[in-house]
Amino acid sequence: MIPLEETFEDLQISDEEEKQILELASDPKVYDKLSKSIAPSVYGFDKIKEALMLQLFSGVKKRKSDGVNSRGDIHILLVGDPGVAKSVTLKFISMIAPRGRYVSGKAATGAGLTASVIKDEFLRGWSLEAGAMVLSNKGIVCVDEIEKMNEHDRATMHEAMEQQTVTNF
Repeated sequence: MIPLEETFEDLQISDEEEKQILELASDPKVYDKLSKSIAPSVYGFDKIKEALMLQLFSGVKKRKSDGVNSRGDIHILLVGDPGVAKSVTLKFISMIAPRGRYVSGKAATGAGLTASVIKDEFLRGWSLEAGAMVLSNKGIVCVDEIEKMNEHDRATMHEAMEQQTVTNF
């Protein structure tokens, strides 16, 4: 599979953009400004917006002395009453993040999230079709209304989230 979208590592920054970034970085209120720039049309959610901002910057992947890899990704679960702008906030994040995807849990399947094997009539064989989590590799996938997914489909996300691999689909 060849990803068609760029990742954070692929972004090209012009000299002018670099100058603006360095100027912003020297601002003592940069953290607050960045946090408030997340879904600005949504009132409140300050701590959630802060967490989402940190998620966009992510952590650092590390290889421990015993050879075990430690993922640097931050996973966030938003829980709240209906109608408090969780979906709006998730859609915003998926639009601004390189390789961002928004998926509705009402219609999501395990194969649609990870990968599926499909019969390719044109090639007369089988092919692997990437799901939202694979397509969002090194990006962000936002699964809305995850509670509406069945347990089996929800369980397919575990390996991809924790181990950063997809093997059982």
